[in-house]
Amino acid sequence: MAGRREYPDRPYVGVGGVIVDDGRVVLIKRRFEPLAGEWSLPGGNLDVGETLEAAVAREMEEETGLRVEVGPVIEVFDRIMRDDAGRVRFHFVLVDYLCWPVGGILRAASDVSEAELVDPLELGPYGLTTKATSVIERGMAMWQVRPDRRRR
Repeated sequence: MAGRREYPDRPYVGVGGVIVDDGRVVLIKRRFEPLAGEWSLPGGNLDVGETLEAAVAREMEEETGLRVEVGPVIEVFDRIMRDDAGRVRFHFVLVDYLCWPVGGILRAASDVSEAELVDPLELGPYGLTTKATSVIERGMAMWQVRPDRRRR
């Protein structure tokens, strides 16, 4: 039986990706809650029986149209969102990975209304959460020091 993501009885495991293409990062605008209408990193839920890396690759392609190589973990963190009464509305444990595109064409797909490739020094207009900005900064730092980083 599938659980409920909204007002859950347990945390859900989610994955995300900082997709770096020639020094720019992919951002998406979410179509649905949580964070509906807001810019963020692409990602989604881990399915039963799926590895974290497989989930990242699947979610990146579903949301952005890009096939990616999944690199190292950038960060693992909690995202707990409460309603006005203080009840837990969403609770995710998120694992964000550094990724490189290896195929496909960037487009908004699945539960995404927009997808863009953005200079990481120009994130201000996108109104990202502090955590998303922090993850992008860490991901870009990792990308810059990797001798085998990919560029398209």
